[in-house]
Amino acid sequence: MPILGLGLHVLVAIVFAVHAVRNGQERYWLFVLFAFPLIGSIVYAAAIWLPEQRNTRHGRALIRGVKASIDPGRELREAQLALDENRSAANQVRMADALIASGKASQAAVHYDSALAGIHADSPDIEVRFAQALVEAGQPEKARARLEELIARLPGYRSATGHLVYARAVAAAGDRPKAREEFDAVIGGFAGLEARAHYATVLADWGEYDAASAMCKASLDLGARMPRHAQQLNAPWTRVLRSLARDLDKASSNAVQPG
Repeated sequence: MPILGLGLHVLVAIVFAVHAVRNGQERYWLFVLFAFPLIGSIVYAAAIWLPEQRNTRHGRALIRGVKASIDPGRELREAQLALDENRSAANQVRMADALIASGKASQAAVHYDSALAGIHADSPDIEVRFAQALVEAGQPEKARARLEELIARLPGYRSATGHLVYARAVAAAGDRPKAREEFDAVIGGFAGLEARAHYATVLADWGEYDAASAMCKASLDLGARMPRHAQQLNAPWTRVLRSLARDLDKASSNAVQPG
């Protein structure tokens, strides 16, 4: 086992060494990485790699995930401190985002609503977030109405997330034909598994277990073919789909078969 651990450290050092060469870092980093494989890799990651990753979308998502796993309440605390110092629209949105991530949709909706004021009164991005909070707070009719007002006001506005929130709102409001139409459309244009996970859940809630199972299988197969970075970004939705698929399989095996 120690030999395996040393091999892993060296492998990580090699990865960072390749990164250093390709990105024109000082050559002394190569000495640091190979003279001290474990400590050198940690230092390189902290000094060079992580700061660089902050400038990429995938890197920011990775850093947020690491921070959340280490200290789940950190962003909520920091957002509250920022809001206490300045109740700007940006800080209201940050607070609402942190509340949504903590499962406190009703509180999040209040802050999104507060952010929709002044120069941000007509912000479509905040409107979409507000509608999502309303759906997750159990107010789908209100969310649908807000989004339909947004569509009428800005017919040229396009948002894959907004389209998904609208599909969820319509489904939760009980309009099945419209929900099918919207989910079919949004899945066609949504790159990840989030829309598919929500649709599979909706189908299961409607009692359409075969369709839900088929959606789970097709979505998991799609996820397995994704590049590694995309699989990491979609990991939460992969877990949702796998859990739902297991539940559906159990329900199917436990169902009473006609004699």
